Amino acid sequence: MKIDEIQIRVRYGETDQMGVVYHGNYALYLEMGRIEWLRKLGVSYKKMEETGIMLPVISLNINYKKSAGYDDVIHVKTELRKIPTVKIEFDYEITNSEGEILTTASTTLAFIDMKTNRPVRAPQYILDKLSD
Repeated sequence: MKIDEIQIRVRYGETDQMGVVYHGNYALYLEMGRIEWLRKLGVSYKKMEETGIMLPVISLNINYKKSAGYDDVIHVKTELRKIPTVKIEFDYEITNSEGEILTTASTTLAFIDMKTNRPVRAPQYILDKLSD
């Protein structure tokens, strides 16, 4: 499926006293990867919400392999697992500049109608962009 990769430099505020990235910040890195994946597909999270569809995370799984530290450059690879239905699933791999795997992860998000707060099918414009 479609894959995208972004690069992030770890900021001081994302680390603990030992200079190691705090584990909770990895969820933020995954979100950054996911938003850029959608943007490069031609889908704006903001515009999707303006049309009444939100995309909350309903499942998050992170496997920590090795630490990242302050000022490290990390690479977040985001891959769509399968064509979305009412859910969209991503797999991730975070590596350092040497190509070592730091973290693997997966997320599942649900397409939710903001008026009814009920699940809906993936918008057709997303499905159309995936078939290009």
